[in-house]
Amino acid sequence: MANPILITGAAGRVGAVGRTVTELLLKQGKAVRAMVRNEDERAQALREMGAEVVVGNLLDLDSMHRVIAGCEAMYFGMSVSDAYLAATVNAAAVAKHHGVKAFINMSQMTLAQMSITETTPSPQHKLHWLAEQALNWSALPVVHVRPTVLLEGFFLIFTSDSVRESNQIRLPFGEGKTSPVAVEDVARVLAALLANPQPHIGKIYHLTGPQSENMHFYAQEYSKALGRAITFQDIPVEPWRDGLLERGLPVHLVNHLATMADLHRAGRYDRMSDDVRTLTGQVPLSVQDFVRKNAATFTASAKAA
Repeated sequence: MANPILITGAAGRVGAVGRTVTELLLKQGKAVRAMVRNEDERAQALREMGAEVVVGNLLDLDSMHRVIAGCEAMYFGMSVSDAYLAATVNAAAVAKHHGVKAFINMSQMTLAQMSITETTPSPQHKLHWLAEQALNWSALPVVHVRPTVLLEGFFLIFTSDSVRESNQIRLPFGEGKTSPVAVEDVARVLAALLANPQPHIGKIYHLTGPQSENMHFYAQEYSKALGRAITFQDIPVEPWRDGLLERGLPVHLVNHLATMADLHRAGRYDRMSDDVRTLTGQVPLSVQDFVRKNAATFTASAKAA
């Protein structure tokens, strides 16, 4: 039997990167070991898909040996966390010990603008940058995948309420352009790399959507997708940040999100890459198509139902 491909963070919600990669690889007939934090209904759903489910903690040495042993290729991804660097190094050390032949690392595109002398106010960006350095120093066979802002992030989580309730996109992005990419496109890239990693070892791939435009343009795309007039309302970063804290989001995450907003305002998310199409043979999902696919989330009747 073929060595399984390890997917960390596989128990994310439907539409999350790790879960989507797991689904894609299983559909291709690949053996997949899905790492989860807890044994729950999400773990059972992965098992029913055909994955080998292993409970583990990225920060726990013993469990990572159990998770990684026997896998030749692995995907490493972790949500925003102040423990991100420690988790990366722990996973990398165990992967090297077990002779992993491909370590596909989920990073982020802002790192293309960072260096030993240039950083951002986001502690998460710095942890990602340091994690990439550590992986490069490790001499592991690494591929770095750097998506820009995810459509499922700011565009679904942080615009659905205001679009549903007042037909407005309310984000602190100013006039800055952005090129958000869908999780499904990121997952298709990761699945392609994991299925045949060797030609890609040592490379860095940047993932964007098909266009980079400002939020007024995207408001028009929302309007076309939803069949009603949607406008963009810029809002100040600080009150928006305070609102996230009031919702109970961790300070580390909120500081990261506020930095992303500031960088959007400064035009730092005006990025374009053809790597999604090159690696998958498909054009990435547009904002208009994404909103159309998720129309119920942006529609008032969906909330009342």
